[in-house]
Amino acid sequence: MKENTEAVQRAVCLRLGVEFFWCDPNHKVGISLDVKDGVRPLNGMRVKPELGTCGWYIWAGEVLSDASDFFAPLHVSHIENWEPLLLPYLGLPPGSRFLITEQYEDVWFDDKLLSI
Repeated sequence: MKENTEAVQRAVCLRLGVEFFWCDPNHKVGISLDVKDGVRPLNGMRVKPELGTCGWYIWAGEVLSDASDFFAPLHVSHIENWEPLLLPYLGLPPGSRFLITEQYEDVWFDDKLLSI
């Protein structure tokens, strides 16, 4: 990831009034394959990190599938190659959700994510 990625993530957290929560580039996210295909909108939700994951689950489109193979593991360090639009949001803390496109941003806290 680019050197200024953390600074951008910190700026997003400051703008949104939330604590910055570092996302280790060596940890994994769960990500749907359609993210790489440019499908919009992009959705994310962050649960508590554990066992080498950063807690992020990211998907594209209007529907969150319940298929067991919907999310593929991907190291955070590879997200920039898949979809750089996601990078500024990866410093949001557990309990965060987002829905974004190039022209739209909605970020909110969902306390139910903290019990997953």
